[in-house]
Amino acid sequence: MLTLDKIYHASFVLKSVARKTDLIAAPNLSKGLDLYLKTENLQVTGSFKVRGAYYKISQLTPEEAAKGVIACSAGNHAQGVALAATRMGIKSVICMPDGAPIMKVENTKNLGAQVELVPGAYDEAHDRAVQLQAETGMTFIHPYDDELVMAGQGSIGLEILDQLPDVEAVIIPIGGGGLISGVAFAIKSLRPEVKIYGVQAAGAASMFNAFHDHKYETLDKVNTFADGIAVKTPGETTFDIISKYVDDIVTVSEDEIATAILTLMEKQKLIAEGAGATPVAAALFNKLPLAGKKTVCLVSGGNIDVNILSRVITRGQITTGRKADLVVVLDDRPGQLRQVSEIVSQCGANVVGVQHNRSDVNMPITGCYLKLELETRDQAQIDEIKTKLQAAGFCLLHDKAVHY
Repeated sequence: MLTLDKIYHASFVLKSVARKTDLIAAPNLSKGLDLYLKTENLQVTGSFKVRGAYYKISQLTPEEAAKGVIACSAGNHAQGVALAATRMGIKSVICMPDGAPIMKVENTKNLGAQVELVPGAYDEAHDRAVQLQAETGMTFIHPYDDELVMAGQGSIGLEILDQLPDVEAVIIPIGGGGLISGVAFAIKSLRPEVKIYGVQAAGAASMFNAFHDHKYETLDKVNTFADGIAVKTPGETTFDIISKYVDDIVTVSEDEIATAILTLMEKQKLIAEGAGATPVAAALFNKLPLAGKKTVCLVSGGNIDVNILSRVITRGQITTGRKADLVVVLDDRPGQLRQVSEIVSQCGANVVGVQHNRSDVNMPITGCYLKLELETRDQAQIDEIKTKLQAAGFCLLHDKAVHY
């Protein structure tokens, strides 16, 4: 069973391994909310996962340690297991989905683990790890459904209470549920009045469904760029703990997660991966009753692939009105482009791309389509540009697909 004593013991064991990450005030993230960030994205492996993995491995018997450990992970747990095992001189084998970010795969190898890429998602990697464990006798280090792993993650809850004694709400990402189980157990055991909220990606809402349906269930598939919480089957033990200690679970969309990542970069100078940004997304998009509450968003990790980050930034810019594509219908005659450019300039936007198309079969013979890629301040500025263009007699295409 998970106990407060185990969480305190885990905190003691981890003192020489895991950082006590900063809890920083973030008053500029969202007007009207009193937000703080628990920066586990700045942990030694870029994620909280090292806490649970190290504590679990530290409790192995000499006989178990001699046989080695095996784990399955989309990347963060893999790095935690690899670091812990290598520091203790234990062999580690990690099964990872073949779609895991390259950075996470390479970091896991560099930390000393043997990596096997498995076709599919996390659940397929889990099945392969279970098979290898049965064949080799190595100890399976479960990423979330293990009391010692949860105890390690629960050390974050003790730190939050120490760093912000009057905390009133904590928002925590959920994949399989190990992180929120440990943190919720620690905080509720000491401060039962503190609200504990979970958040999942809408495309991987396994625990959200189970929590609200009051029964353990799984998903047929998951679809989210937040790979750290892309779990089809949540933990059974974690489900029981969450049902008892968590006040509510909500979901956020891919666009909302992207916006949260961009906002953390711009306003807090922090890099978060998709899973780590979900608590901030829940706060930014008013998914929870946080007004008047001192609220901690647990930024669980920062291991985001740079190629994904580039796309996420673009998506975040579009969602927040910082970037826009406008398609204007023009008569193919001199002066039209200059007139459009003057209107855009008067409104203060920046043109970063122009495409001029005369070949679309749906346009008049004497017409053309002008596609403008704009850097803008916000949605209000985009609306101003559209209004002035239409007032000048230009037609904008809204829903029509235009091929270039």
